[in-house]
Amino acid sequence: MNKCYWLIPILPLLGAAFNGLLGKRAGKSVVTVVGVGLVFASLLLAFSAFFAMKALPDHRLVLNYGEWMVTGSMAVPFGMVIDPLSGTMMLVVTGIGFLIHLYSVGYMHAEEGYARFFSYMNLFVFFMLTLVLGSSLPLMFVGWEGVGLCSYLLIGYYFETDFAPQAGLKAFLFNRVGDLGVSIGMLVLFAAFGTLTISDILIQAGHLAPEASFGVLTFATLMLFVGATGKSAQLPLYLWLPDAMAGPTPVSALIHAATMVTSGIYMICRLAPVYTMTPITMTVVAWVGAGTALFAATIGLFQRDIKKVLAYSTVSQLGYMFLGLGAAGFSAGFFHVFTHAWFKALLFLGAGSAIHAMHHEQDLFKMGGLKNKTRITFLTMVAGTIAIMGFPGTSGFFSKDEILYLAYLKSPALWVVGVVAACCTSFYMWRLMALAFWGEPRDKHAYEHAHESPLSMTVPLMVLAVGSLLWGFWGVPEAFGGHFSIGEWLKPALTFGQTHAAHGHHEGPAILLAVISTTLGLVFGFLGWSKYKTGPAWELAFAEKHAFLHRVLVNKYYVDEGVELYLLRPIRWFGNLMWKLFDVIIIDGVGVNLPGALARVFGDFTALFQTGRVRNYALSMALGAAILLYVFLK
Repeated sequence: MNKCYWLIPILPLLGAAFNGLLGKRAGKSVVTVVGVGLVFASLLLAFSAFFAMKALPDHRLVLNYGEWMVTGSMAVPFGMVIDPLSGTMMLVVTGIGFLIHLYSVGYMHAEEGYARFFSYMNLFVFFMLTLVLGSSLPLMFVGWEGVGLCSYLLIGYYFETDFAPQAGLKAFLFNRVGDLGVSIGMLVLFAAFGTLTISDILIQAGHLAPEASFGVLTFATLMLFVGATGKSAQLPLYLWLPDAMAGPTPVSALIHAATMVTSGIYMICRLAPVYTMTPITMTVVAWVGAGTALFAATIGLFQRDIKKVLAYSTVSQLGYMFLGLGAAGFSAGFFHVFTHAWFKALLFLGAGSAIHAMHHEQDLFKMGGLKNKTRITFLTMVAGTIAIMGFPGTSGFFSKDEILYLAYLKSPALWVVGVVAACCTSFYMWRLMALAFWGEPRDKHAYEHAHESPLSMTVPLMVLAVGSLLWGFWGVPEAFGGHFSIGEWLKPALTFGQTHAAHGHHEGPAILLAVISTTLGLVFGFLGWSKYKTGPAWELAFAEKHAFLHRVLVNKYYVDEGVELYLLRPIRWFGNLMWKLFDVIIIDGVGVNLPGALARVFGDFTALFQTGRVRNYALSMALGAAILLYVFLK
């Protein structure tokens, strides 16, 4: 059976090729069967591979299919590694990917580009699996670049509009900045270890002592973290993610909630033994994550577009994950990746169901009263909301509070920042719920025609809702009296190659911290609901009373405007200068047009002697002969 596991990423690739080349002629039914069916087949194979790996004593299944790059001392294998980390992520990609593909059948059924959409989605799953399962950094990088390409294609799906292609280009360019960091980090690691095979790097790193000051490994891990800030939308490279909502809602759920944006977290977890050697990098990761969590959460407080609220929520939750990693809680950070995949995919798809019911209206101020028309969507959205706010017993509660606890152990200031961000999260999520589902409908016409989504959309919502509520029990922290099972499960992958003893678990007031953060979250959630349950009147009054603060938050601290004014505009000015100076004046003018102009002038001058009269030509010949005689006889 092991011989078939290479089909896990290949099956979605075949689906992408078929739907891209033949899907339009084959028809929507065939596109659906191929696009959804091959991802489901990949999911079944992934389960088989997962349990085969789980049955092994070391929980590590290595599949090599030959050498890929061999030059000098470098030999890069073409293979896959399935261990607790990659195996869990593989199930997330294929499992949640399948649910989102199924949801897309109902959501995208009226689109002319139906086959193109599923081709892009299948291609994304292929590249994401390549990233997750690759046994070497170059193969991981192929998947890393591939999901960036698919993000560009899917965000720009509505290419007839102005905003979607611009948003896709923005995502592509911001990711290229981060990818440069990944390239540099890979080269530095190769210089340090002489290999790009991940397992070999981890084994060698396990024999090293932590760097007390800035060193080679610190530089390498910081460069890789730059790439992670681009792919996982952290400060300062987060700006592409909110604009990525220009793509269809299933795209937002798959790429920008559950999988692609967690690539940076996965990469750091994959290289966890190297990162533990670099305390400086760990501190940077923790503070960037905490700053991003708070910064994005405050922006989400007053956004009116339902998808924009969830977009900034995603940026904030990704910050939480990095906060956990920086606090040496690799398993806690990855656990939040896992739980976030469930409840954020649910929230995006639930928002898509509400948008679908309102005939593609995304303005929260124009919604209201939908809980009476879309009962399943409403109930599942409640499940996702209480999960993301960290309601006791839900998945978000356990992963969020474990991160906050570890952050407190690293620095109480980090805990404070994380708690404030959590309070903002509770407020804006219940604001979203109140504006969309409670109160009187504010767009009577759209409300009258609102209806529940078809089963192909609501069944994935119900499955994701169950996961959002129950999967947290896989990781009840020991500090809360439970058994952090996911930590034990991930330990072989997160400590692979390490020979030194792991740091002991520090004691702290875990339960007290959880009570404080949870209570504050519940209070702010209630405030969000109570202020908006009858409509946006409270916010309109707040905007009038605190105009400057409201305007700053609504306009996202004017960061986009600042980037446009101080970065993009000077670059465009310099580009226009170079274009006019070098391209127009020097290359076109001096290099191309000047020789042509001189040739024309010379031709016009010589044309004066072409009179067509024999006596003029005879005179010219005589003068020429006289000159030659004078020269030779002188």
